[in-house]
Amino acid sequence: MPNAALDAAPAPPLKPDGAPEPFPLSRALLEAVLDDRTSDRFVCQLIWPRLGYRPGADGLRPAGPDTPPAWAEAFPLAPELIAERPASVRLTRSIAPEHKLLLKQQLGFAGYRIGGLYPRRTRRATAVNWLLAHLAERGEPLPDTGPLPELLDPPSDPVAGHPGDLPVG
Repeated sequence: MPNAALDAAPAPPLKPDGAPEPFPLSRALLEAVLDDRTSDRFVCQLIWPRLGYRPGADGLRPAGPDTPPAWAEAFPLAPELIAERPASVRLTRSIAPEHKLLLKQQLGFAGYRIGGLYPRRTRRATAVNWLLAHLAERGEPLPDTGPLPELLDPPSDPVAGHPGDLPVG
């Protein structure tokens, strides 16, 4: 599903190997993800290039040479990390034990309240923790601020998500 904020943005710069640079991470951006202010597709677009999935000419995102072999074998095309349970489980399991608490340690995230606990939101928390772990493994800092997509209002139905979000399976 297209994301108007991303489609209207200039093309991202390219890395030396020709792959597009991933969207820059910041504390403000990750908090917006946790607050359900971005689409599920945007959350995936934060992770896919960091897993080595590259946009193809046909609009699909096949695994690239930097995609970890286990990911490329299980998901030859970039998976919908929020909508697809197997992809979300693999993302959770790919976070090294020493990085499992980064969400709490770096963002002070205490979790969602019982009334707000939905698979979409817990998978978003997993995605943010994975992104923090990705930075930690590379020794990269998390800036407080940075570019943000056009932020959305939190969905009125958190189970269904934003218009265009895929159903969570």
